[in-house]
Amino acid sequence: METQTIALDKKEFFLFALYITGMILVNTVGSKIISLIGVRVSVGIFFMPVLFLVTDIIGEVKGHQHASLFVRYSIIMLIILFVVTGIFVQVKPHETWDLQSQYQQIFGMSMRMSLASLISFAISQTIDISIFLQFKKLSKGKMLWLRNNLSTMTSQFIDTVIFMFIAFYHLTPKFTAAYVFSLIIPYWLFKVLFALFDTPLCYLGVKWMAKQK
Repeated sequence: METQTIALDKKEFFLFALYITGMILVNTVGSKIISLIGVRVSVGIFFMPVLFLVTDIIGEVKGHQHASLFVRYSIIMLIILFVVTGIFVQVKPHETWDLQSQYQQIFGMSMRMSLASLISFAISQTIDISIFLQFKKLSKGKMLWLRNNLSTMTSQFIDTVIFMFIAFYHLTPKFTAAYVFSLIIPYWLFKVLFALFDTPLCYLGVKWMAKQK
């Protein structure tokens, strides 16, 4: 069977690097919780739109295979990140190094949280690409703003629901289905707002990506 290869140009390499960087930021510094207009959110909420924006740009200009390649490779990198982090958090430190507890607090993500992040990321990104390209066919390549927002809003909702339920459902008696949804809705609405704001960036990115060297 003949193996099909996908050639990447410099612009696509840049977007791939940006995508991987955003994904790592979401899963490292994104563990910090802040208050945004009274809503408890992760700082990762500022990086998540970048991931969906990049795959929309690549999907629009390069097609499904290229966008799917970004997702597949990032999932592999995410698995490596979690495995390596888990190993080194547990490695016994040298007796002169007294920051083990702080190190564990910062990098010691629970397996449940790690699993929630990995599953929600893989599913939502795959759905985002499929919805975006399906709407592109239906609109015959027009209305980029519509498919950009519809695909991102839908996939972000799925991402939030999957992550919240895997990570928190029945974590304590307080975390009932109703309570988890009460956390999901405001968190998702912020993602919707950010998706609307990045629409001009999607147009600029597509124009930049499609421009000949």
